[in-house]
Amino acid sequence: MSGKYNVSQNPHVRDKSSTSRIMLDVCIALMPACAFGVYNFGIRALVVLLVAVASSVLFELLYQKLMHKKVTINDFSAVVTGLLLGMNLPSTIPLWMVVLGSGFAIVVVKQLFGGLGQNFMNPALGARCFLLISFAGRMTTFTYDGITGATPLAVLKTDGVGAVDVLSMFIGNISGVIGETSVIAILVGGIYLFIRKIITPIIPMVYIAVFSLFILLFGGQGFDLTYLAAHLCGGGLMLGAFFMATDYVTSPVSNMGKVVYAVILGILTGLFRVFGNSAEGVSYAIIFTNLLVPIIEKFTVPKAFGVNAKEVS
Repeated sequence: MSGKYNVSQNPHVRDKSSTSRIMLDVCIALMPACAFGVYNFGIRALVVLLVAVASSVLFELLYQKLMHKKVTINDFSAVVTGLLLGMNLPSTIPLWMVVLGSGFAIVVVKQLFGGLGQNFMNPALGARCFLLISFAGRMTTFTYDGITGATPLAVLKTDGVGAVDVLSMFIGNISGVIGETSVIAILVGGIYLFIRKIITPIIPMVYIAVFSLFILLFGGQGFDLTYLAAHLCGGGLMLGAFFMATDYVTSPVSNMGKVVYAVILGILTGLFRVFGNSAEGVSYAIIFTNLLVPIIEKFTVPKAFGVNAKEVS
């Protein structure tokens, strides 16, 4: 055979699923948690969610138009970013901060690095951390049932497990950001993603297992399962595990890489929660581990069969 085949860049696997279909499934899976957030915090939560989604789509449209790029708002990726950002915000946040966060997520984290598939961290979490650093007071002020106070996870850190109601944390009748409070609603969405084969259980299950082990060993409460349950139900751990840590773009592709990635996530979340100043830890753990994905994949992606043509010439 005289000629050589020109093999294009991977991946070569074909699938019936499209980006828009996958993103639409993620939107559907987020609906139970969004609906409960609106039920829990009122119409203001719905306004925040709608503004986050609308501004995210608008920023993507404007950027692509101004930069003379192909408009891709119909792939629903901007909608998912807006939904996740809105779910990670308190219902009392000023709407201009919501728009600012959407702009940071879409323009800075996503589009400036090449758009969908090129961003180096989860856009919604990048924007949330940007807002936390810039407006810590407004981002950590939560009102529930007309009372402004700390989240159960913050109370757990300062006053111990006896000061929180774990059942209420599981159901979601607590203060916090819009989409993180109801573990039941999040699990319903997560199961939908499993059924639709949008995500695999590797990252969520390993992440939760490693974090649980860390809390039992280093949480300072011994093998107190109530204390562990409070940690699992609070602080957006479940929302992060099922919907943000599993982001296709910012998580490894190989099964071994996913395990390593989830183990690091569990350890970092435990370190931030137990030894850090903040009661939270999920957002920072995920975006930090997103940065490690290229290194993880360097050592975990299976090597291709065969040798380079130059090596045998």
